[in-house]
Amino acid sequence: MNAQTPAAEKARMATPVGTDRAHEDLTVILNPGSGKKAGTLSVEELEERVAALPFPTTVRHAKSGGDIARLAREALNSGTGPIVAAGGDGTICAVASVLAGTGRTMGVIPMGTFNFFARGLGIPEDVEGAVEVLQSGTPVPVTVGEVNGSLFLNNASIGAYPAILDQREGIYKRWGRSRIAAYWSVLAALATFHRPMTMKITVDGQELRRRSPLAFVAMSGYQLEQYELDGAEDVRAGRFALYVAPDTGGWGLLIHAVKLAWRRLRPGRDLELFTGREILIETRRKRRLVARDGEKEEMRNPFHFVARQDALSVLAPAPAPGEVDSARGSEEDTPG
Repeated sequence: MNAQTPAAEKARMATPVGTDRAHEDLTVILNPGSGKKAGTLSVEELEERVAALPFPTTVRHAKSGGDIARLAREALNSGTGPIVAAGGDGTICAVASVLAGTGRTMGVIPMGTFNFFARGLGIPEDVEGAVEVLQSGTPVPVTVGEVNGSLFLNNASIGAYPAILDQREGIYKRWGRSRIAAYWSVLAALATFHRPMTMKITVDGQELRRRSPLAFVAMSGYQLEQYELDGAEDVRAGRFALYVAPDTGGWGLLIHAVKLAWRRLRPGRDLELFTGREILIETRRKRRLVARDGEKEEMRNPFHFVARQDALSVLAPAPAPGEVDSARGSEEDTPG
């Protein structure tokens, strides 16, 4: 499967609705602890770029992860213009969690390690390009996922991946944030991981049982295409893609991770794929760590995944002629 252009990710969206932001205020919530800071720009230079926009702007610095949602709520209650998340996917998810369902538009300045959400929308990874989108972009509605009421934009999972995030935190502290460090954390965690879960999984009312170390629920068609995994078109049609790994032990998981990195995973053998609009996963343990967009938190069993159609409005580059119609057709032509 060949990866499509980032504009193809708009297939999980409805028709963009333009708006005039010339007289609106804009608030940027900046997470200085994100993966790559501001790329080649210092934080001060980023603030200068934002201040040069032709409408009132404010930059707020988050002191911690928990501070991000608080600042987003304050901005939501005090203004009318777009609220911009400047950080990695975890920062973007935190701001989106506040704005989803409010009708307030969100902007994105990607400063993380992978930036799957921004890349999927065609938002440039360089700060200059991302700031330009804040002025010239078009608000588009985006479908988001929820697990037990908590929002996610790219993926959520239980089992091995939360363990990887534990390992990643230590590696980041020692070696800094980078994609190489992120990949190394996968290898380091999976080499010793063997905690399979006995699960009852219900997908759109159909029940199945599996014993597996990992249940991974994807919401980003763009991310799936980057790893050449099946399921992207289902995601764009408003369905989740659930991947269940076989119980092959820690070394088996490690081999699967290497195959994934080299785009060599085989559908139906290395991973099982199930698609649906609503997923319920029940395990024997009452509580488990759940990973959401690179962050982890403990949740109570069972784990209920639902899609919120067009719950979020995000500033994205205006599509080239024909791109929106093509994207919309993928969604409309697919049976619900």
